[in-house]
Amino acid sequence: EEYEWKGPFYFIQGADPQFGLMKAWAIGDCDNGGDEWEEEIKLTEQAVQAINKLNPKPKFFVLCGDLIHGMPGTQWRKDQEQDLKNVLKNTDQDIPLVFVSGNHDIGNTPTRETIDTYCKNWGDDYFSFWVGGVFFLVLNSQLYFDSSKCAELKQAQDVWLNGQLAVAEKRKCKHIIVFQHIPLFLRKPDEENDYFNLEKSVRQEIMEKFHKAGVKAVFSGHYHRNAGGSYRGLEMVVSSAIGCQLGEDEHGLRVVVVTAEKIVHRYYSLNELSSQGIDKDLVDMLAKQN
Repeated sequence: EEYEWKGPFYFIQGADPQFGLMKAWAIGDCDNGGDEWEEEIKLTEQAVQAINKLNPKPKFFVLCGDLIHGMPGTQWRKDQEQDLKNVLKNTDQDIPLVFVSGNHDIGNTPTRETIDTYCKNWGDDYFSFWVGGVFFLVLNSQLYFDSSKCAELKQAQDVWLNGQLAVAEKRKCKHIIVFQHIPLFLRKPDEENDYFNLEKSVRQEIMEKFHKAGVKAVFSGHYHRNAGGSYRGLEMVVSSAIGCQLGEDEHGLRVVVVTAEKIVHRYYSLNELSSQGIDKDLVDMLAKQN
């Protein structure tokens, strides 16, 4: 029944709770620091409480990677994961959680082992799902960043993705929306390579594939700041973090409204969303039957 369009709906996108980064960043030791994450626990609790209060309820809550700061094999990792799970358990039972793998979750250069461990803890590293006639794809962007230790896994995701885009075309879905951790680009499709975007040739190939398939938007995190741009009708949306901020934005979440014609989104600070909920113009969009 989720193949059918039933009218407008919305979901919540968050990114980078990254338990442990605030302390690591504050002491200037991102490789070894991160032995405290009280602040991130509080912020993620605030995010969950704000989401639980929303009416109508969002269709789901997606976390676009870097769930925790501890890299695979580091000492704080298990405790960070457990603490995050404990906070997320309080999410309203009617709001499904969708997890996207980030570089801290599977490593900057992932291996079959780090990906398997992630999958045991959080679910598949790439998958698709339908909500009300809209097709959603969750990708493992680390395979595009550096697949040197697991080339066959990147190839498997590529084959799968082509198959999924073919399915979307057959099904005549309303929209196709992608979630991944690393943005294709931050502001311009032809910007220089950077730690925070995908390498130009890789990026170009993916953008072209998405454009041809009619993908409307890609939502990501990783940058710990809000950014974005567009490529031939494909919107790239980069959302700032629930956790550590690296720019001028506030800790927050993005509200994404999906109507028959378009995808409208707005970033809210956790304080705004907690105290005021969603703006009236967005709520009005949800009420329109189309």
